[in-house]
Amino acid sequence: MNKDFIELTSGAARARISPQGAEWLGWSVDGRELLWAPDGVHWDRTAPVLFPVCGWTRGGVARVDGRTYPLGLHGFAMGERFEVVGQGADHVTLRLTQCAATLAQYPFPFTLEVTYRLDAAGIEVSGLVRNTGEAPMPYAFGLHPGFRWPLAGGEKRDYRLVFEAPERAEVPVIAPGGLFSAQMRPVHVEGRRLPLDEALFAREALCFLDAASRGLTFEGPQGRLRMDWEGFPHLVVWSRPGAPFLCLETWTGHGDPEGFEGDLFAKPSMVTLPPGGEGRHRVRYAFL
Repeated sequence: MNKDFIELTSGAARARISPQGAEWLGWSVDGRELLWAPDGVHWDRTAPVLFPVCGWTRGGVARVDGRTYPLGLHGFAMGERFEVVGQGADHVTLRLTQCAATLAQYPFPFTLEVTYRLDAAGIEVSGLVRNTGEAPMPYAFGLHPGFRWPLAGGEKRDYRLVFEAPERAEVPVIAPGGLFSAQMRPVHVEGRRLPLDEALFAREALCFLDAASRGLTFEGPQGRLRMDWEGFPHLVVWSRPGAPFLCLETWTGHGDPEGFEGDLFAKPSMVTLPPGGEGRHRVRYAFL
């Protein structure tokens, strides 16, 4: 293990995983790099792990039992160092548990394990969340990988998403502060197809809440990225105008609604685990 990352290999495929945030840093198939590499201009992450919330909390705080905790965008997991608890040539499991720093933001004992398993054409990323405390625990978990766009040849306008099932041709308007508005805006979904262009992201991310699909392909002139997921109700597609990446994100929860002042247990789409309960979530990505 390198001090900075763990390298996985399977045939002609390679992946790099950092213990810092359990973040996926690189993935190549037959020498073709598929993941976005931070450039210091557009976005300084590659594939952060989101926990214990996805999206923004109103005012950057969460409330539990009448107390207020500083819990910002996508939670704290991406800023914590994980322990490597299992490793082979083609797989690694990393674990995060509560500590003083996490309890100051989220007053619950927990275990979060993230496993990466590589094969010659694809990689599976799975999350296991366990409530190790004696009271119910609310959480959200998400994966936020950024892929190169263009992915394999051509121009950005040559690409499209093809969903497994027809999706609603509208998404929530993202209000100031990253909050979810009750207002919807149209998205030019053509049945199962979404042609991609930079203008789609001029008003923030496309959040397909309670998506009908459990899979999609990111298609271009010289290759397709297939993505299939379990245990994630929401799909988020995000980029920035002019940026050469496309994030294909799976979330169990989402940002606070405008005006939300409720407890973390009342935050929409949170999963609540009983003491000793577990939540399992999985995504497989394959380059075709």
